[in-house]
Amino acid sequence: MTPQISDAELEIMKVVWANGKEPTLFAYLTDELAAKGRPWQKNTLITLLNRLVNKGFLKAKKIGRRNEYTPLVSEAEYQTAQTKHFLEKLYEGSASGLVATLISGDLLTDDEYEELRQLLERD
Repeated sequence: MTPQISDAELEIMKVVWANGKEPTLFAYLTDELAAKGRPWQKNTLITLLNRLVNKGFLKAKKIGRRNEYTPLVSEAEYQTAQTKHFLEKLYEGSASGLVATLISGDLLTDDEYEELRQLLERD
């Protein structure tokens, strides 16, 4: 089971995932987070990165005086694990219950509804 991460940790992971397969440098993280309205202090970011390393989401590698971070959990793996957790927690594992809520709660756009319908018909 993939451990839970905080919203702040998720913001960091989104930057790392968006960076692709390249290792992400601490300075790059700082710049990207500041651009997203998250200008965290250096110590705050270090603490959050250490938590992500301890939880098994990132691998840290020191290159001279710089740290590089590489994801150990892909974005798709995390999304799948969180979706399963969400389904179990709110819908007792019922994906159809979730879909029914999306439809009956008018939470899907017409395009999303059509895309979902096509996905269901394809399989």
